Amino acid sequence: MKQTYPHKEKLKSEKLISQLFEEGKSVSAYPLRIVYLKTHFDDGVVFKAGVSVSKRHFKKAVDRNRIKRLLREAYRLQKRAFFNNMTTQYAFMILYIGKEKPTYIEVETKMKQLLQKFIENSSKE
Repeated sequence: MKQTYPHKEKLKSEKLISQLFEEGKSVSAYPLRIVYLKTHFDDGVVFKAGVSVSKRHFKKAVDRNRIKRLLREAYRLQKRAFFNNMTTQYAFMILYIGKEKPTYIEVETKMKQLLQKFIENSSKE
């Protein structure tokens, strides 16, 4: 698995996103939360991921976009270590639920914890 985040791996389907929030399970490592759902993709991708930041806590789009960039970068660099041997297909959304602007180091360490919890919970199912 490459350290990239191509268009095929991005969660774009409105139908799938609404299904994800209705039926999905979640895991948290404050200030991050992941909502995930086991699903099937026709294009052969194992994971589709999206990121989201609350407009309620961050009024300025500049701040929301910066946090989303940090989340995508931390995910991109960590996904190979956690998802390399998985074959089950999942859709998930990574949410930033904190109230302060994070640094990259904070996001990176919490992303590692979050993905580790996700792997542990998904292996129990």
